[in-house]
Amino acid sequence: MTIQLLVTDENLTVQGDPLSGWTNLDATKRFNEPASGTVRLPAAPHVMAQLQPGNRLVVIRDGEVWTAGPMEVPADYSWSVDQDPGHGSVTVAFTDDLAVPAGYITWPAPASAWTAQQGNTWRQIASATSETIIRALVNENCGPGARADRRIPNFTLGPSAGVGSITTTRTRFEPLLEVARRVALGGGGIGFRTQQVGTGIQFTCYAPADKTSTARFSRGLGNLRALQYKASAPTATHVLVAGTETEGSTTRAYVERSSPTAAAAWWRVERYLDGSSETDAAGELTAAGNADLAESAAPVELATVTVDTADLRAGVDYDLGDRVSVALPHGLEVADVVRSIHLQATPNSGEHVSAVVGSPAATTDPQLVRLVRTLTRRLGRLEAR
Repeated sequence: MTIQLLVTDENLTVQGDPLSGWTNLDATKRFNEPASGTVRLPAAPHVMAQLQPGNRLVVIRDGEVWTAGPMEVPADYSWSVDQDPGHGSVTVAFTDDLAVPAGYITWPAPASAWTAQQGNTWRQIASATSETIIRALVNENCGPGARADRRIPNFTLGPSAGVGSITTTRTRFEPLLEVARRVALGGGGIGFRTQQVGTGIQFTCYAPADKTSTARFSRGLGNLRALQYKASAPTATHVLVAGTETEGSTTRAYVERSSPTAAAAWWRVERYLDGSSETDAAGELTAAGNADLAESAAPVELATVTVDTADLRAGVDYDLGDRVSVALPHGLEVADVVRSIHLQATPNSGEHVSAVVGSPAATTDPQLVRLVRTLTRRLGRLEAR
């Protein structure tokens, strides 16, 4: 294990020597979501000098960037004459560069000033690939194509990957990455990420790889230390979408999206969903139903504690979004998507890498946290009308 920690400013200029003396590192990368992490350091003067607002932390694992992004809490300092009579210690909380566009909302008229936004205007992109839609929304809200006051410094769109299936979106004043995740789900399950390239940050989309035949974990292979497996019933097998009502009209558009396979394996579970369009002429209601159905799939949650081997390493041989396979007891084998990868390391005990594998509902978050996130997203859409 070789881990190096660097601090840069927002222009990606390294601010000093690599941070040394760290005692605990915890970093989690997530599929289509910002990363999160903490690191504990001795609060020496040369360390504290680098921990300034606006700076970034870069975690390099075995010569490759593991995570890189802003420090959300640059300095959580503590000192005690009994426990730490020296300089004290400091804990840094950090994320990755995807957290910056996560702070934006979708403007219905992104080229216009905020005071010129119209109450009845929606941003709609119809019949395009999910990659095209996501790139367009990112570009016009915070990328090079955005208004000057909304552009993220040193932030560009990387080359198009030509991925995703045809879908549609309609949005107004919603969190940018929430819309991007919905489009990614409804348009082929693609991934998106930020990467540090030279002196800038690139936003790109990609198609996760099927690595079920090469990225395999089992006790027999010696690369699996522990696992926890849970399969749950779907929260919806039939999503019933209703279009917005037109004033003075007695008719309303209705669209049904369903998973007969899930309903047959479990039972029929209906969910009502308010659409954001009066009709499905451009596929807006269908796209909303598809995304909601994908989120409601029978969640398979598989948390594993893996061991890197020469043939299989996290971030090298498999990564976020890839499909991998894990051998369970009694001859069962699960193949699903890598939702997050968690790195824990200390100088004394080395590193432990764990992965959460499963459907979009597979997460280590408590159920109440997931419910609040879902309600927040839906309330945001209602308030934007």
